[in-house]
Amino acid sequence: MTSSVRRVPGWLLALLFIGVPLLELIVIVRVGQTIGVGWTILLLIVDSIVGAWLLKREGGRALTALGTAFSSGRMPAREIADGMLILVGGVLMLTPGFLSDVLGFLCILPMTRPLARGLLTRFVATRLVVVPGGAFPGGPFSGGSTFPGSTPPGNGPRPRPGGHGDVVQGEVVED
Repeated sequence: MTSSVRRVPGWLLALLFIGVPLLELIVIVRVGQTIGVGWTILLLIVDSIVGAWLLKREGGRALTALGTAFSSGRMPAREIADGMLILVGGVLMLTPGFLSDVLGFLCILPMTRPLARGLLTRFVATRLVVVPGGAFPGGPFSGGSTFPGSTPPGNGPRPRPGGHGDVVQGEVVED
């Protein structure tokens, strides 16, 4: 089986590490020229405080939703995507600058997160690699099944060590 590695183009890295901070700096200077340096600094501080509060609130909600999905036995795809978006939004909120804060708010706010989730889903779906014949020979995705329409995890045959032997039901007791 051959593996292909996707490399990030050098111009994209230059844009991310040089262009974006430069653009942030330009916006901060323009805002400072318009409303004053003191108000600009205060706005950045208030923006960070509101972002931290929002991050804590939405992160807690996402964690609760993830626990609920796990306890109901449902695959928590939406909850995991929301958690990733909240994490990315939090990082953007901690980055000083108005443009990153706007993107962070779009990732964190509950009313804009579905749009960001849709973009994330399309981004991930275009980069998924499907292994012919299943990812796990003998496992629940064997036999050439691929997404969508494959057997959901936990509903197919469960592999055992060596492919034979008895399964002993039990529970783990911690002292």
